[in-house]
Amino acid sequence: MADERRIRTRLTGYDLLNHPGLNKGTAFPDDERDRFSLHGLLPPHVGTIEEQEARRRRALEDYKIPFHRYSFMRDLQDADETLFYSLIIHNIRETLPIVYTPAVGEGCQRFSEIWHKPRGVFLSYPNRHRIDQILSHPRYDSIQCIVVSDGERILGLGDQGAGGMGIPIGKLALYTALGGIHPANCLPILLDVGTDNEALLASPLYIGWCHKRIRGPEYDAFIDEFVSAVKQRWPHVLLQWEDFAGSNAERLLNRYRDRLCTFNDDIQGTAAVATATLLATGFVTGVPIKDQRIVFFGFGSAGIGIAHLLVSVMQDQGLTEQEAYQRIYAIGRHGLLIEEGPGVRPEQQSFARKPAELQAWQLSSQGEIGLADVVRNVKPTAMVGVSGEPGAFTEEVVRAMAAFTERPAIFPLSNPTSRSEATPQQLLDWTNGRALVGTGSPFPPAVVKGHLVPIDQTNNSYIFPGLALGVISSQATRVSDGMIKAAALALANLSPAIKDRQASLLPPLESIRSVSRTVAKAAGHQAIKEGLSPCDVAGFEAAIESNIWEPVYLPYDLDDGR
Repeated sequence: MADERRIRTRLTGYDLLNHPGLNKGTAFPDDERDRFSLHGLLPPHVGTIEEQEARRRRALEDYKIPFHRYSFMRDLQDADETLFYSLIIHNIRETLPIVYTPAVGEGCQRFSEIWHKPRGVFLSYPNRHRIDQILSHPRYDSIQCIVVSDGERILGLGDQGAGGMGIPIGKLALYTALGGIHPANCLPILLDVGTDNEALLASPLYIGWCHKRIRGPEYDAFIDEFVSAVKQRWPHVLLQWEDFAGSNAERLLNRYRDRLCTFNDDIQGTAAVATATLLATGFVTGVPIKDQRIVFFGFGSAGIGIAHLLVSVMQDQGLTEQEAYQRIYAIGRHGLLIEEGPGVRPEQQSFARKPAELQAWQLSSQGEIGLADVVRNVKPTAMVGVSGEPGAFTEEVVRAMAAFTERPAIFPLSNPTSRSEATPQQLLDWTNGRALVGTGSPFPPAVVKGHLVPIDQTNNSYIFPGLALGVISSQATRVSDGMIKAAALALANLSPAIKDRQASLLPPLESIRSVSRTVAKAAGHQAIKEGLSPCDVAGFEAAIESNIWEPVYLPYDLDDGR
């Protein structure tokens, strides 16, 4: 039990109060104030974490602007991590949009304005010869999880350079708050290879390396130096890639996924949560995933990842691989993907349609086949937006889809909210309340016939914290496609719609720590099944419980060196 454990530290006075992992603020009891020379540095009142949480909650409520709320929470994280996580866990629905999407988007854009304390590691290109030295410090001895970004494609906001560090910091905060992984085991890393954001390069406030982005062989060599250093420093670490540009995301994942335990949340986490939510729509409509016709608008790394996982699930339900591919229609930068069509990349080729299939289609014009034409001809049951194009799901398109499908599943997944392909209120208005809606960012409930309808947030936070917990607890050597699929199926099987067709597609956010445990078990069991883990089932499940950290203040003893 947490209250049966004690922490030994040599830090005293200001040094102890300035350590975010050890600071208790006014909750230091009198005996510890004696022992650690804290009298006079703290007000005389001895409080509890519950009182501190209430005080911080009241202060947070006074901030009305999302960026100010984000900045407040970042300051709290840098002052008292235990209180920071306690506040999140007891107020998940309210705080999740603050510490992560959508507020984290502006947090990254304005990261240079609010940076004031070290958190994580900045590995800049000019320091490439120092990577081993930087990572060798004893402060990093306990690291088990790394989230890394190069800041080039932050959400739907583009190149944020060093400001992209807000994403690894935010992701790892959710590893702890939602997955229970100890914050001391988590390390955010920003690979600063420059930026092509002219506004940042011209800003005297910018804290990153003021240089155009390094690309080509120099970039690849830098990434390889980083991965080699990580593998040497932590042979069993979990490395999560985050918000790399589409041209690099899948390429880097494929290059390194068999060299160390790694995954890309934009590709695999998005795939898992989107697939789980689409599977849950079948509990409402009675239409299994193998019988659905699914249109993707936007077909970069995220869209491709979702589509491949759906193909695998469809095959599990009895389709051949070719039949499964035929259920998916992908729209990229140049319209519907067509074999030998313009701009079709090798990784998209499996989803390109044969020109002969389209001869009977009725098209509004010659040239590129856009979303409206695809919807009219395909009559899809589901539509997924991962384009970053706000407003792309127009009233015309949505009404056309609803004319053919009784309960259309429409998922505008682009983040942040400003990049969403449509708002939930619009989708429900245009379908007379019949749409099954999932969004990438949080939206307020929509109003349908005078009633409030909560909106499912199809957010990766349902997957990646539990996946990480399962990987660490099983000591998995790799993150396999089977483990990602197992996580998706586990989440789908927690859908409230299984018991009530009028209920939400996904479990409530308030239950997400429990959800993470279930996802962790599914991923770890699959790792054991595939021979990727040295654990047996009993040992693995015991490890899950021992690896879950709770944000409570523990008693301290002074380490006097004896």
